[in-house]
Amino acid sequence: MRSVTTVLMSVLFVVAAPVSAQTYPSRTVRLIAPFAPGGATDVLARLTAQKLGERWGQTVIVDNRVGAGGHIGAELASRATPDGYTLVVAGTPHAIGMSLYKKLAYDLTRDLAGANRIATYPSAIVVHPSLPAKNVKELIALARARPDQLSFGSAGVGSPNGLALELFKTMAKVKMVHIPYKGGSGQMVTELLSGQVQLASIGLPPAMPYVTSGRLRVVAVTGMARSALLPSAPTVNESGLPGFDVTSWYGIFGPAALPKDIVARLNADITAILGAADLKERLATLGAEPGSMSVDAFGRYVREEVTKWAKVVKDSGATLD
Repeated sequence: MRSVTTVLMSVLFVVAAPVSAQTYPSRTVRLIAPFAPGGATDVLARLTAQKLGERWGQTVIVDNRVGAGGHIGAELASRATPDGYTLVVAGTPHAIGMSLYKKLAYDLTRDLAGANRIATYPSAIVVHPSLPAKNVKELIALARARPDQLSFGSAGVGSPNGLALELFKTMAKVKMVHIPYKGGSGQMVTELLSGQVQLASIGLPPAMPYVTSGRLRVVAVTGMARSALLPSAPTVNESGLPGFDVTSWYGIFGPAALPKDIVARLNADITAILGAADLKERLATLGAEPGSMSVDAFGRYVREEVTKWAKVVKDSGATLD
């Protein structure tokens, strides 16, 4: 009887044991895209889902859960069973939201486990050609000579590109007027092209047609490295504001209690698919650059992003509550 009991207990232990990286995934995985279908985040989620599904031999479905600047989807993922079968794409808007919203029901660094960064999106500070500033130093000098006379547009209060120029203001010690557009980036670009606002920080892919036609001028790109889309454009960091780094990014997260071996498996598989030539080519058409990191490095990166944006939000006085 004792031996039979031992065998039964062993079987029960195996049945009750948590899922491991050796067997994961054994069924359909849900990847939450917290923004509307057709947008950059949704496209990124679908590309990632497709390539992971091919690698795993399992279906990865994209579940669009839209609302509250992406936070409804992230909160849903934070409350999911921590077995790796519910994941979410989250990034810069979520890092900003930790201080922009005062009543969020989850915390990006506490309630979600980052598996890997997927991609980064370069942006640039662009000016209307009528503005006599061709580089960062000239823009700073002009803003100091005309305090509160230069205006910059954004897609709304708390938008990453709007806060990028709030950070620029703080680091450069200049005063400029922020014009947030409720109509989004389309309306803002229209008024930038007409000269009703003098400058903005916008993604390089949508900016390129206006830059190549001479309707906008690039002052600098906002990341730490020059962009392959416009390699001749210097970074803000190298042009007079050391340490300036604003890059939109997105990664894959799961619930905080996700087993470490599952996190490691996700990290390795995401790194692998990002190395594929066809995915690199597809990301390039979106103006995105592969951005995989180790689990530990990604965790530090997310924490640093939350801290960085908390200061920018505080200094700007932005709030959405």
